[in-house]
Amino acid sequence: MATNSVPVTPAHDTTVDLLVIGSGTGMAAALTAHELGLSTLIVEKTEYVGGSTARSGGAFWVPANPVLRKAGSGDTLDRAGTYIRSVVGESAPAERGAAFLDHGSATVEMLQRTTPMRLFWAKGYSDYHPELPGGSAVGRTCECRPFDVSVLGPERERLRPGLMKAGLPMPVTGADYKWMNLMARKPSKAFPRIFRRLAQGVAGLALKREYVAGGQALAAGLFAGVVRAGIPVWTETTLVRLLTEGDRVTGAVVACNGQEVTVTARRGVVLAAGGFDHDMALRHKYQSERLGEHESLGAEGNTGDGIRAALDVGAATDLMDQAWWFPAVAAMKGRPPMVMLAERALPGSFIVDHTGRRFVNEATDYMSFGQLVLDRERAGDPVESMWIVFDQRYRNSYIFGGGLFPRQPIPEAWIRAGIAHRADDPAALARAAGLPEGAFTETFRRFNDAAAAGTDADFRRGASAYDRYYGDPTVEPNPNLRPLTDGPLYAVKMTLSDLGTCGGVKADERARVLREDGSVVDGLYAIGNTAANAFGNTYPGAGATIGQGLVYGYIAAQDAAKSSVPANG
Repeated sequence: MATNSVPVTPAHDTTVDLLVIGSGTGMAAALTAHELGLSTLIVEKTEYVGGSTARSGGAFWVPANPVLRKAGSGDTLDRAGTYIRSVVGESAPAERGAAFLDHGSATVEMLQRTTPMRLFWAKGYSDYHPELPGGSAVGRTCECRPFDVSVLGPERERLRPGLMKAGLPMPVTGADYKWMNLMARKPSKAFPRIFRRLAQGVAGLALKREYVAGGQALAAGLFAGVVRAGIPVWTETTLVRLLTEGDRVTGAVVACNGQEVTVTARRGVVLAAGGFDHDMALRHKYQSERLGEHESLGAEGNTGDGIRAALDVGAATDLMDQAWWFPAVAAMKGRPPMVMLAERALPGSFIVDHTGRRFVNEATDYMSFGQLVLDRERAGDPVESMWIVFDQRYRNSYIFGGGLFPRQPIPEAWIRAGIAHRADDPAALARAAGLPEGAFTETFRRFNDAAAAGTDADFRRGASAYDRYYGDPTVEPNPNLRPLTDGPLYAVKMTLSDLGTCGGVKADERARVLREDGSVVDGLYAIGNTAANAFGNTYPGAGATIGQGLVYGYIAAQDAAKSSVPANG
């Protein structure tokens, strides 16, 4: 049961034009439908609105959109199309990527009309594969500016909390974080941003405003639009099954407080309930038996409900082995995994596996990192453990795990739990972490030699513009490489977490759910992580998961509005 002060809207038998299951990017579908004159209802399984969107970094990747054009990015649909085709290849239908591009600008324009969000271009946040044809080193990623959640009024209590709770009232965007992370290295860049955001947060509180950033800002902005439009949101309401008449989906049975009610949907049902992040049986079946219990960073309600309901009415699935993989600091008792965003790219560090050897370009995008780990497992050469190794200068220079500030010591609790070790030399560090001493000391020496020269011949770390985005520009000639020279040395255990699964229901370029034979399940749509990734087994750029959720929410609602209402509707 909810502990907030806002009463849950009683679920009851009702009829609407469009039923949306899930309150993350599903809110984009609801806002589009409402603007088109359709009566709309959002059903949310948990007590909070916002889904994994509210727990994310909040970036969205939508090429050549109006925000980019206004900021002078120079991006074009032709160039973006070339990039998507070169990244995705044959791993997803080309029509899915084309429809995403065709409707991206209209989606962003809709958000600007229907919500109070102010959006900006995170200039310089490179595409994840900028070296491929059509790729962009300046990036196509956008964010929401810090957002005042007090505009939600009493609904504020229903907004899903973020992944990390800030100790200060300081709304930090992703674009801010890049420089705040370098506060000890580039204070002239970092501290003006820190002071500006801190002033905004403190002054906001004095004016009874509460500013948030990242995924909290994006989810709150969408929710504010939903509240303003008067679209009802039933929280703590679970999808039980879809209803059909013949081959058409006509609504759903949902449950609230142990009572089942029927929602008839004249125009269709949009499944936007996230992936199967926390269904460990499915994850072990389709992905890896080595995945840790509930180590996903996705919202806890993401247990595959929408996918199972779609399967029950004949839907096909695809890409069930895929997730938005995200390496993280290993969990320990009482604390879940901790996000590692810039840490892997920063100089003065490297990552080894259980053999004591490097195995990856540490600075690569997080999905590619995870895919490499799982590829090794499938090849019979599993990564049994991962450790990020760094020196004291690294610890003095950068934020770590989203919560340890420069010079802040590694918590003794981590060392007692065995997820962190400290030593004065490489051999002693290897013994402490249980790594082969000879292999590790040779890796240490080889890495230091390469870092001193500024060239990583083994894994080409720093060769991509994406690598360099989170590097340290004060380190030359390669902002991602520096020898480890200043003791003591540290090793911190890592785990393979994720931002959510991205395999699911097979959908077409109109977001319509498909059967195995390619026919359409009439009246049923799937978006976000309930649908198989529109980009196949790839991640084009920061915010591609939210970007496609928003755009396909818009596409689904547009298609539903054009559909014919059944004669008995």
